[in-house]
Amino acid sequence: MASITSFENLEIWKLARELCLYVRVLSRKELFSKDFRFCGQINSAAGSIMDNIAEGFERYGNKEFINFLYIAKGSNGEVRSQSFRALDANFINNFEHSEIQRLT
Repeated sequence: MASITSFENLEIWKLARELCLYVRVLSRKELFSKDFRFCGQINSAAGSIMDNIAEGFERYGNKEFINFLYIAKGSNGEVRSQSFRALDANFINNFEHSEIQRLT
């Protein structure tokens, strides 16, 4: 079995990147983008997922990597929760909300 030598090859990082991009696209919608604080918060949480996976991988220690994965998991939950806030505020529709839930 080949070992992974770069975080960019981790499937979990690729999925986190996909989520981050999807959140970015949604947050550019007219109504959503006007709520600057919330827009920044959800984008920051989504970016934190992929960034913590990458940072943990680059530490080259399983113990530290696992710790960073726990942090990424927390940010993942934050995005999932914020997607409900976005839905309730009519910033996103039911399909978009379901897609965020699927990606998280």
